[in-house]
Amino acid sequence: MPFSRRHLALLFGGSLVLLIAARLLFAQPQTGSYAPGTLGKLNQSAPAALTENSQFVVSAYPLYVPELAEGEGRAETDGFCNLCHSTRYITMQPPLPAATWEAEVNKMRKTLGAPIPDAAAAKIIRYLQTHYTPETRKR
Repeated sequence: MPFSRRHLALLFGGSLVLLIAARLLFAQPQTGSYAPGTLGKLNQSAPAALTENSQFVVSAYPLYVPELAEGEGRAETDGFCNLCHSTRYITMQPPLPAATWEAEVNKMRKTLGAPIPDAAAAKIIRYLQTHYTPETRKR
């Protein structure tokens, strides 16, 4: 027997009532304050009032140039490495194995495009391997 509009309306209405009843039955109400009173607000004191001739002065940031170890190749290392970055990048590294220093210098030249001639690169690699490996790093 086909459903009439009346049957469909009753079926739909009954389903809706069952759905609402189920939601009320299995709901887990929580108590608390959900008012947006202080959401997104920071409690800070008002800034000090500035006068027309107020000045804000900051001293220069102290730059301490790290000293590279004395030795053959120091001048090349200092000169060519400083083209792109501070020698601090060398001194702040943990002691690296000799092969890693060689790979780093080659990466700077071939991947990053540092303009270091072959002879200077060989001196730099030898210098880094002599002074900044786990076996040779002076503490």
